Amino acid sequence: MPEDRVPLYVRLPRAQAAALDRLVDATGQRKQHVVSELLADRLEVGRIDLPDRQGPWQQEVLTVEETAMLLRLPAEAVETLAENGELPGRRVAGEWRLARAGVLQWLSAGEKRS
Repeated sequence: MPEDRVPLYVRLPRAQAAALDRLVDATGQRKQHVVSELLADRLEVGRIDLPDRQGPWQQEVLTVEETAMLLRLPAEAVETLAENGELPGRRVAGEWRLARAGVLQWLSAGEKRS
């Protein structure tokens, strides 16, 4: 291995790894070259430039589906918790909206004890 290179081991989501493999096959380039080229404009010595890629569950106001992603629960469970008044939220135009801060506060409060 040339001295200016170091080994890098990463675990990628299966879909991203498959996409990388397809890109390597399509271009005929080595995987290390493809990865290096993809990162070249984002990484420099002393500086990192990451795009602002917030997931939808990181917004201030969440839908049931986004809250489900945040809590790692089925959407139906989130809706039931909101309907039962256990999870803080409001119906707006017939759809549930939940404040991310309120959901996290609810989660950190722990289970209600009887």
